[in-house]
Amino acid sequence: MNISNRIVVTPLGAGQDVGRSCILITIGNRNIMLDCGMHMGYQDERKFPDFSYITSDGNITDIIDCVIISHFHLDHCGALSYLTEHLGYHGPIYMTHPTKAIAPILLEDMRKHLVEYEEEAKYFTSSAIRDCMKKVTAVNLHEVVNVKDDIELKAYYAGHVLGAAMFYIKVGNDSVVYTGDFSMTPDRHLGAAWIDKCRPTLLITESTYATTIRDSKRCRERDFLKNVHECIDRGGKVLIPIFALGRAQELCILIDTYWDRMGLKVPVYFAAGLTEKANSYYKMFITWTNQKVRQTFVQRNMFDFKHIKPFDKTYMHNPGPMVVFATPGMLHAGLSLNIFKKWAPDEKNMLIVPGYCVSGTVGNKVLNGSKKIEAEPNKFIDVKMSVEYLSFSAHADGKGIIQLIKNCEPQNVLLVHGEEEKMKFLRAKIMQEFNINCYMPANGETVEIETANIHTFNMSTKLVKEILDDQSNNLGNGKRLVHGAFLIKNGSSNLNAMSVKDTFKELDIQRHTLRFTCTVEIKESSTIQKIKSKLYDMLENNLSIFKNKLTMSDGSISLASILVTVEDGMDNNKKKIVISWANEDEPLGNHVLEMLQNLSKSD
Repeated sequence: MNISNRIVVTPLGAGQDVGRSCILITIGNRNIMLDCGMHMGYQDERKFPDFSYITSDGNITDIIDCVIISHFHLDHCGALSYLTEHLGYHGPIYMTHPTKAIAPILLEDMRKHLVEYEEEAKYFTSSAIRDCMKKVTAVNLHEVVNVKDDIELKAYYAGHVLGAAMFYIKVGNDSVVYTGDFSMTPDRHLGAAWIDKCRPTLLITESTYATTIRDSKRCRERDFLKNVHECIDRGGKVLIPIFALGRAQELCILIDTYWDRMGLKVPVYFAAGLTEKANSYYKMFITWTNQKVRQTFVQRNMFDFKHIKPFDKTYMHNPGPMVVFATPGMLHAGLSLNIFKKWAPDEKNMLIVPGYCVSGTVGNKVLNGSKKIEAEPNKFIDVKMSVEYLSFSAHADGKGIIQLIKNCEPQNVLLVHGEEEKMKFLRAKIMQEFNINCYMPANGETVEIETANIHTFNMSTKLVKEILDDQSNNLGNGKRLVHGAFLIKNGSSNLNAMSVKDTFKELDIQRHTLRFTCTVEIKESSTIQKIKSKLYDMLENNLSIFKNKLTMSDGSISLASILVTVEDGMDNNKKKIVISWANEDEPLGNHVLEMLQNLSKSD
């Protein structure tokens, strides 16, 4: 039977691209989907991963053994309900407890934004989201989860957002670490990503900021607060597009602390309802936050903001300065886009983009310097407000990715979730610094990674005892000759070492024994019985470790499966020695044959 010794990777999304993360891996004859996201820059079929790669072969549940979701951002989980409720996948799905709690909130929020697109709204209903999440199994950090007997999963802390995890996946002797999105730098409410020296066969890592080495977080915070303060001082309004959870809490803590220290009275607003939900989830999953938040949470909840109030959409028309945190973060729909349309033509106002915006979104177009943007067909926005990009995005930069590779020591690296030119730079650096292969497949491109042809196997205590008790298999120098078979059950890649007898019993087939027979002629006039005694003594002296298994009867000498008989030759001065043995004793049978042939030559 062919035992796979390769890992096959095909990005259905996020291959040389940021958005709709969905990586299909085949490891040890198992197919695993890593994330199932949407692309925020498209409103057509391109927003989904290329599921045609797997749906054309029949029932998708028969093809995919399990799905793993790294965190709740929509570019990593946005297409999950489409996969389960429209494509019919009903196999196991794994994510952390915070991700399971928060993902449906963001999916429902996305559904509300999409109701204006009739074609898309049919894919996202509230009932579909609920039914999808019922299929999810939540996992704890560092908990070893076994799937279908031979898939082993373990989640590691990834930073980035509440509940984000890197996943270690092992099938047979090969393993993969998938980072999802991660951050190697702690912030005001989350810790840094961490993984042990697990030495995976393959590390699949995001590369969003592959060529970036960030300046200090303190400098970014200072610049952020300086820009906000200068804008409100001149009577302008500040729009900060964010996602509901993650950077939102980071920046709200920063603004709330600054407002308190400076005694500012200018109103600060957050999208209504989301702060309350965020508070409840951060309190529920307080162990996922950093040490400072955990230590002070009982005395003071850092997420009960003193200066930040719920926002009502009518407030965007109010005169005077204000600061508004609005979702979503890429200005591709919803409240943040509506506020942007209203405020963009006024040069007193400011847009501060704190995170990555994928190609095709309004946020990406603004950051690229567009002054006239078509947000809707034949409807243009004049952008006169000042625009600042201050990255608080919780993605690892180039230095952080290199650090992760040093930590877990993979044999191979594969880059996803990044832009092609930046990936090329990082790939060259990784190959030079670590002397390992690094891959960066595009969407739909398959990479096959050869792995070391080493396979572990399971052996029962019973078989080990039988081997140690049987001196006939002792080859000396601590070596043992083992008779048995390797058996692989039910498509598993795990090898099971079994005795010959148990193997045939397990397979429910009749055993057939192959025997080898040779004849040696010697010059000897003694009686057959005397010759047999002479042969017995020779074997006993030369094969003393088999002494307990050596027997002589009236017809023959036997040793394990070896039978030695003596017959009359063509004349009275010659005798024929006939030796036969079963295939499992071939080394021993050949050794005895060689002894008899030497006896013949000496005569």
